Amino acid sequence: MRGSPVIAYCGMTHLGLVSGTAAAAKGFDTILFDPDADLIARLRGRDLVGRLQGVELPVSEPDLAETYAANQDRIAVTADAADLARADLVYLAPDVPTDDTGASDLSAVERLLALVAPAIRDDAVLVILSQAPPGFTRAIPSIRGPLYYQVETLVFGIALQRALEPERFIVGSAEPEAPLPAALQTYLDAFGCPVLPMRYESAELAKISINMCLVASIGVANTMAELCEHVGADWAEIAPALKLDRRIGAYSYLGPGLGLAGGNLERDLATVIRLGAEHGTDTGIVTAWMENSVWRKGWAARILKARMLNANPSARIAVLGLAYKQDTHSTKNSPSLALLSDLEGREVVVHDPVVPASAAPIPVDAADGPLAAVTGADALCIMTPWSPYKALDPKAVAAAMRGRLVLDPYRVLDEKQALAAGLDYVTLGVTRS
Repeated sequence: MRGSPVIAYCGMTHLGLVSGTAAAAKGFDTILFDPDADLIARLRGRDLVGRLQGVELPVSEPDLAETYAANQDRIAVTADAADLARADLVYLAPDVPTDDTGASDLSAVERLLALVAPAIRDDAVLVILSQAPPGFTRAIPSIRGPLYYQVETLVFGIALQRALEPERFIVGSAEPEAPLPAALQTYLDAFGCPVLPMRYESAELAKISINMCLVASIGVANTMAELCEHVGADWAEIAPALKLDRRIGAYSYLGPGLGLAGGNLERDLATVIRLGAEHGTDTGIVTAWMENSVWRKGWAARILKARMLNANPSARIAVLGLAYKQDTHSTKNSPSLALLSDLEGREVVVHDPVVPASAAPIPVDAADGPLAAVTGADALCIMTPWSPYKALDPKAVAAAMRGRLVLDPYRVLDEKQALAAGLDYVTLGVTRS
């Protein structure tokens, strides 16, 4: 390696594209590789016959398109694995899809590894960035050069921010006491955060452990918020008290929600249950968390049926938001889609700023905007806290709706204004008489 290392990211799905863009933004010459020639043509801003058509990124993340465009002079995109011979540090970073039970499908990682490994130099460093279960990296056969596992930091909606400003790097290796190769150390140092070396299996299990703590906080918030709804308490008043407790911390996730969404948390819970079964350990609390998640996803459907649909089956329902959270195109384990599945056979109109109505699991009407969606609706469910929904004027919502019922689990609307506008406003974690 001479001077600054050349960095390569392989697999241009969410993780690889965001991480590679961050590498270029940090000033490194960066190679983005994917065997999909059509995808590479889109990243080059050309169609398959070479005509200019503008860059089309396959994922939606705040500031990603702008950052990618601003650093294109340092980014080389290719579908030819031979180009990886120029790289000093090669990250294998395709997303790992999960099925409905949370089980990971590692076949894409294995196929890409088989394609990439023969193409890189013997002295180049190969790093597995895709999330893999303990034992995966050590079992990789026939790697000629240094091999490492690094815990990814991908969080949908703030992925680029976290890629540029990670709180730490967790790096697994065969020899945790040995110095990191120069190319890897130089690259990680550019981010100015702690680097935690450990054995492969510890690193592979670290991300799961972090997510387990996150799940525990979510479970506490959901369980106690539901109790608040029955005893006259308000979870919004209680949460700050927990954040000031040093044993819990200021950054704990203490917002009640509608179950575990996205793919990562349920995947890790499923992994722990499988490992427990394999090794004879107790994972009953993990099973309970998953059952609680399913129950919470049914919150909106239960409220709608109790307050309206049982008496008025033909009511028109407006649903704002299909993505599982704001600022992402992903609908994996989305509470909104869970609600829509429960509304099959009802009259439903939907809107999402990014996700098309065709993602709905049932036939629905699509609206051009949030106010168009609520016009004539008997009930409104705001299922994703997108910024455009926070800008809605409750008076305008009330004027457009036929009915009064508004389910706003994430408190997107101004609560006082919604009540003043005459809306029957229902949210999580508080009793509303």
